[in-house]
Amino acid sequence: LQLQASGGGLVRPGGSLRLSCAISGFTLSQDAIGWFRQAPGKEREGISCIKTDGSPSYAGSVKGRFTISRDSASNTVDLLMNNLRPEDTAIYYCAIVTRECEGDAYGSWDRGTQVTVSS
Repeated sequence: LQLQASGGGLVRPGGSLRLSCAISGFTLSQDAIGWFRQAPGKEREGISCIKTDGSPSYAGSVKGRFTISRDSASNTVDLLMNNLRPEDTAIYYCAIVTRECEGDAYGSWDRGTQVTVSS
């Protein structure tokens, strides 16, 4: 089982990025996939999750700006991030979230992607 996040980079405030989570050893029909982030000096937080039926959920801090989606054919889950703010700067990770986004998260916590929002 492996999850690899990619697509991060440096972007100006108000800009956009699309992150992608490539998954192997697991299919999207088995359980939910979530996106998490950890900023320097802060705890890791869950920001979005997509259930096996495709229904999404978002943390209040990103709702209306971020969109999670999945592609069963390629076994990937994307996170489109619009209107980025400096406070979105963090390392972003994807993980399996049990019990349809309500349970524990199992991710490759050493395989994140850095997002930096700065002018």
